[in-house]
Amino acid sequence: MSKIRVAVIGVGHLGKIHAKLYKDVQDAELCGIYDADEKQAAEVARVLEVTAYGSIKELLDEVDAVNIVTPTISHHSIALQALQAGCDVFLEKPITRSESEARELLDYAQKNGRIIQVGHIERFNPALQSLKEIEVRPVFIEAHRLASFNPRGTDVAVILDLMIHDLDLILHLVKSKPSHVSASGVGVISPTIDIANARIEFENGCVANITASRISAKKMRKMRIFQKNAYISLDFNDGLTELFYIPRKEDPVLANEGLAYSLGQIDAGSEKKEIKYTRIDPPKINPLLDELRSFTHSIKNNLPPAVSARDGLRALELANVILSKIEAHKHKSG
Repeated sequence: MSKIRVAVIGVGHLGKIHAKLYKDVQDAELCGIYDADEKQAAEVARVLEVTAYGSIKELLDEVDAVNIVTPTISHHSIALQALQAGCDVFLEKPITRSESEARELLDYAQKNGRIIQVGHIERFNPALQSLKEIEVRPVFIEAHRLASFNPRGTDVAVILDLMIHDLDLILHLVKSKPSHVSASGVGVISPTIDIANARIEFENGCVANITASRISAKKMRKMRIFQKNAYISLDFNDGLTELFYIPRKEDPVLANEGLAYSLGQIDAGSEKKEIKYTRIDPPKINPLLDELRSFTHSIKNNLPPAVSARDGLRALELANVILSKIEAHKHKSG
């Protein structure tokens, strides 16, 4: 298969970055862009030396795949139009505005052999990539995602804006269905929810406690994973992974224990157990570039995407449960 002809629909702040990075994706050829703001589209097209199409329909006739970076409210209509035109689709998170919209896209793609990849970029974060050779079996997870206030994104609650990143990661790591959810949240300076906390219990016994805020003085994107014989700390801002663990020959936590050093020993009944620590410095990767490469790799090799439409739907379903719990909590306390 020759290079995949790709176009970016929506070239605002994030879409413009997507379009620029496609120039570095070996399997892709950026053929053009579209934006409802004709002036913005013309400027981006000029800089990248590609075509600014006058309509989405005109664009779809010329490409194999589209990258949709528009407001969530338009995800479903644009993605369905692209799928019906025979294009594969990259869709920024959250997948759609509603679960029914996501299911329709998922069903259409499955029936017609098309690929949908959802832009949950933290799957490509160096911190998470460092865990590829490490067995992760969480018993308890704590996640904090705090950001300073930015008017962009306040049209949706912080659960759909920020927390959904951690919801996708936790569902990916735990590999079990949620059995019980409790949550609270409040709108502080916007009409929607600006800070929220959720506690999620899973069928396999794992518990996750998640906090998301967009009114913090300092930025934080951290996740702590506790499991038998190991504590794993992920810093998504720095791409850094730290591990505290007890080595076990029959169930090794680390792929390369030579990088670790001892923190001492503890008495464990009839034997002593050594506690080790290692820090995995982040590989030098660009998560967004890797995400786009993954999308085109899936198309070229007819492989399932790294983050599927079903993954996007699961994250949206859990986000909506959290939103409903917050609303119920408000009525109960108010």
